[in-house]
Amino acid sequence: MTQIKYKIVLTLIMLFNIFALLTAYFIQYVLKHQPCNLCLIERIPYTISILVIFTCLFFKKFEKISLIILSLIFFSASLIAFYHFGIEQGFIKESLVCDLNKQINNLSKEALLNQLKEMPVSCKNVTFKFFGLSLATFNIFISLILGAITMKLFLNYEKNK
Repeated sequence: MTQIKYKIVLTLIMLFNIFALLTAYFIQYVLKHQPCNLCLIERIPYTISILVIFTCLFFKKFEKISLIILSLIFFSASLIAFYHFGIEQGFIKESLVCDLNKQINNLSKEALLNQLKEMPVSCKNVTFKFFGLSLATFNIFISLILGAITMKLFLNYEKNK
């Protein structure tokens, strides 16, 4: 793979990640489907990968290390998504990660009423499906594919110089 194809692949991955984040925000703010805490956590690897790819494209010195970091980010994202999928399917019990919004810091009457009005979204309840699959399910496969692509770029790095 030539240097130009290498940059095109990384640019396409970055654009896909931007598209994925914009889609998540569209579903949340336009379609009004509230994400659970794990859904919000699953956005973090996409954001970090955009920053890493941006750095990789503009600073040639860090290309090889950026590729291994990207692979680790995407494989970690697939583990987070698989964990979320397990909670959705009932294979794994919900953890404290799913209960982050349930902390009571202020015991005033108004604060308690406001907290009762806000219904936190459980990690096991799927609020949005596409082709009958949750977004966590899609995220498993997408993250694994992106992880494999970046790992292949890393393994072939010396050949492409």
